[in-house]
Amino acid sequence: MTIAQDLYNEQDSMFCSKKVCVMEAAGQLGSTLVHRLLLRGYTVHAAFQNHDEMQRFKRKYAGGNVDESKSKKLICFHADPLDYHSIVDTLKGCCGLFYSFEPPTDYPTYDELMGEMEVRAAHNVMEACAQTDTLNKVVFTSSATAVLWGTRKRDQHDSPHSHSCVDERDWTDISFCKKYKLWHGLSKTQAEKAAWALAMDRGVSMVSINGGLLIHPDLNIREPYLKGAAEMYEGGVFVAVDLKFLVDAHMCVFEDVSSYGRYLCFNRVINSSKDATTLANMLLPPSASSKTESLEDDMVYEQRISNQKLNKLMLEFETGSDVQVY
Repeated sequence: MTIAQDLYNEQDSMFCSKKVCVMEAAGQLGSTLVHRLLLRGYTVHAAFQNHDEMQRFKRKYAGGNVDESKSKKLICFHADPLDYHSIVDTLKGCCGLFYSFEPPTDYPTYDELMGEMEVRAAHNVMEACAQTDTLNKVVFTSSATAVLWGTRKRDQHDSPHSHSCVDERDWTDISFCKKYKLWHGLSKTQAEKAAWALAMDRGVSMVSINGGLLIHPDLNIREPYLKGAAEMYEGGVFVAVDLKFLVDAHMCVFEDVSSYGRYLCFNRVINSSKDATTLANMLLPPSASSKTESLEDDMVYEQRISNQKLNKLMLEFETGSDVQVY
């Protein structure tokens, strides 16, 4: 069932070439993408799993965070990623989808069950995309943890252009994740693989953004991405991304007709004691972080991960206004 803002008028909506869907719109990334898309002139279908989150979001926009002409281009939907039909309704008339999975509020822990849930959600979303005639491109938000775990180190014999760095050509080893209970990496890998398989089978145009640890105000030590942080750090593959850069990357791969495949997305590499201390101070509560001292050693681990493909694509991208968190 569609729940629209009172100000929304279907006759005022833009052509489907400028109508996109953001799912899930309640998260840090999703809510900020909605705001950026509205500023860039898109009509946005903002999809929410949770009805209360949707109402809070609508109240923020009713409070004057964007002008009236842009608020008319926002329409909110209640869409459960495990409910195929609600997704189909949400996507009607859209030319693009920005999809990211947010764990349900009543089951926020990453484990094997979460992995199964995320795969089912990805399957439903891609099937719904295949049934939406107006849809031209899907931007699927994955994670760097679907790239870096258990990947073998390339050597000079692989191909003339190979190197020792991990990049978007690599896939996390599912058996490795199961063995070491790296549930976040397992979930993201299985869900992304399921999405790619369906996209290719159904002829859906898709690109994926494999983002590093998202730096945001609510980040804390319980973030699932951080399982195995010490091993990532020592392996030179511990990467993070600022919200603005992540949003810019999503906009760029959507709007650039030459984008294809997977894109590793990060603008911070945590590979020195200084970097690790800075991150620790962000993750720990104020009482604990105030006592955190710099690590004793000055070792800098060699960076073994590359986002060169994304950086090349974004060279001439116009980012527009500064990002704001909603």
